Amino acid sequence: MKAKTLDKKFDEGKSVLEHFDVSKATKPGQEQKRVNVDFPTWMLQLLDKEAKRLGIPRQSLIKVWIAEKLEKTISMGQ
Repeated sequence: MKAKTLDKKFDEGKSVLEHFDVSKATKPGQEQKRVNVDFPTWMLQLLDKEAKRLGIPRQSLIKVWIAEKLEKTISMGQ
């Protein structure tokens, strides 16, 4: 199918997804990369306590807290 035909189909509100392989689609900058971080036991205990209180996994809590700190740091630097 030519791009012009695909554009027209899209502009008409018709689905064009059947023309794409979205099985491996990703959002740029959102790819995951595993890192290992060593924490002292007391930190893990406090992290686990807070994660349990919030009803979320420890890893999610760490990600949220780091993201919040990074966003704050970036906004202060601008």
